[in-house]
Amino acid sequence: MSHDPTVNAGDIARLAGVGRAAVSNWRRRHDDFPDPIGGTANQPLFSLRQVESWLRRYGKSYQVSLGDRVWQRMKAAGDLRLGELVARAGALLTSQATALSSAPTGADARPDSAGAPGVARAGGEGEPGEGVRAAGPGPEGLEPELAELVLELAAQHGALTAYEFLCERYLEAHSRQLSVTREDVAALMVRLVRTDGATILDPACGVGTLLLSPTGAPVRREPGEPGTVRVLGQELSETSAGITASRLRLRGVEARVVSGDSMRHDAFPGEKADAVVCDPPFNERAWGYEELTGDPRWEYGLPPRGEPELAWVQHCLTHVRPRGLVAILMPPAAASRKAGRRIRANLLRAGALRAVIALPGSDLWLLRRPAAGERPPSDVLILDATDDLGSVEPAWQAYLEDRSDQTVRIIDLLADEVDMTPARHQRRDDVGKAYAEARDRFLAAAAAPPDLKVLEQPLGQPATTLGDLIKEGLVTTSQAPPKMAADGGDVPVLTTDDVLNGTQPSGFTTMQQGLVPIRPGDVVASYSSVRVMADGGAMLGPHLTLYRVDERRLDPDFLAGFLRAAGGRVTTGSSRFDVRRTRLPRLSLKEQKAYGEAFRQLAVLEDAIRETSTLGQTLIRLGLDGLADGHLHPPAHGLTP
Repeated sequence: MSHDPTVNAGDIARLAGVGRAAVSNWRRRHDDFPDPIGGTANQPLFSLRQVESWLRRYGKSYQVSLGDRVWQRMKAAGDLRLGELVARAGALLTSQATALSSAPTGADARPDSAGAPGVARAGGEGEPGEGVRAAGPGPEGLEPELAELVLELAAQHGALTAYEFLCERYLEAHSRQLSVTREDVAALMVRLVRTDGATILDPACGVGTLLLSPTGAPVRREPGEPGTVRVLGQELSETSAGITASRLRLRGVEARVVSGDSMRHDAFPGEKADAVVCDPPFNERAWGYEELTGDPRWEYGLPPRGEPELAWVQHCLTHVRPRGLVAILMPPAAASRKAGRRIRANLLRAGALRAVIALPGSDLWLLRRPAAGERPPSDVLILDATDDLGSVEPAWQAYLEDRSDQTVRIIDLLADEVDMTPARHQRRDDVGKAYAEARDRFLAAAAAPPDLKVLEQPLGQPATTLGDLIKEGLVTTSQAPPKMAADGGDVPVLTTDDVLNGTQPSGFTTMQQGLVPIRPGDVVASYSSVRVMADGGAMLGPHLTLYRVDERRLDPDFLAGFLRAAGGRVTTGSSRFDVRRTRLPRLSLKEQKAYGEAFRQLAVLEDAIRETSTLGQTLIRLGLDGLADGHLHPPAHGLTP
């Protein structure tokens, strides 16, 4: 690769620890600031080497991590090749995974085979059929200097952590082009259908999110050992299939992943998995309707041209053993569209479709392949879980144990339009009770704003900066590793979403070097939020910065409040601000605590507003439903319950 690694304005701001506005000012004020070498007028690209040289010349502090250097070299090849290079990096790391634990680093580290092809399977049998290819890039591999950097990154952080860092950057860079299943939804789907020792298949695996779910991809045991999970995957994009194969292989998972069109060129003909999970492409009209009219997979009816999702449902059922389970995400309209009515009815009559569950943005269909001679059930679970994913597993378990009160009789659905839209079938007898509970929670969550004194003129107070406080030893800063291993971990991790939403640590990792433990009173900041930690015991997550104050001289709520205020003023149009330049008044500890208490009350108010906003939407929906169906009535004269 002969291209000079490039960075955009956001990259420069991140490397130099400043806001994007500062980079714009440098370009305007300094005639010798490097000229763009690519990009567009609105999104210019600069030479990384020229920018580094300029920053050194002007004494600007900056830090280019090894991971950033690898990523910038990949980006220099252009967006169209990013996925290909990430796949090739995975192929290189999988081929070197065993040697990396003892390989030297630095100038002595050399890849044995920079062009090692991607691994299509680990422990699987058989060859890909017509129209499918083994997952992974071709033999030409990576340019030697980039390959060396990738191996050095793996030696420094571990092959899996290094590769997940590159995959995360790739997904961020192509977030609009790549559809990735939400991690909490992916984990839920796998938990609902997987059993120990199962073979699990995803026929539209993308970059492997479903197959990489913590419960779906455990650490590999010896082949044939009880509890071993065998993973099968197929993906239309050869690049994405290669990435999935490498991500699984680096976790030591027994897997076979191939690229190809699952509808036209099934990679696993005759294969029967114990469970199938799938997040298929929605509304894909060119799915092969004309070529596949007589396909034997259409056991429940030929999918209409405009109903490709019903083709995916039957494809998944074809690949699951009798009594095996399928979890597939579907567009909400698939539960009611007239064109799919006959297939939905046949699925219900046969006992194949067992649940339709509304999730945020999509529906989850749970299916079970009927066994020969098995009597089909008389009802189906229909559940609205858009506000509470945690309700799905208990409801599904209750349904399996024939004790659910959230089912609808199949005979009633068949007599109507076979409309299984969850909102249409939600229970009405509990609307009044649910409304009263939501109203009480809404009122309890409300908080009053702090009583702040209004001044005619702002106080003129001597000020300092966060950078000065750090130099004086009043504040120390720490940052977490950019990527953490999550598989099988039980060490709690505070994530950026936790900081933003004020929730308890939701991530997990394994004990490893470089982790930053959180203590009560620590100030934790993300790009968009700042929070003072009430509890300790968790580890600092990626993309977070920890500020630990000397509480004998500095109040943490005081610091957090001014950090938040500075971020709100400076980050307009930018995702970062120069935190070291944050200005704070020089006050006694007693005065700081007064400010800190006011800042803390504002933080409580913010959390309350967030909670009441969610509760308010629930309250409105329940009120509308209850008034419409008679379970609620207005407090007017002449009306009685």
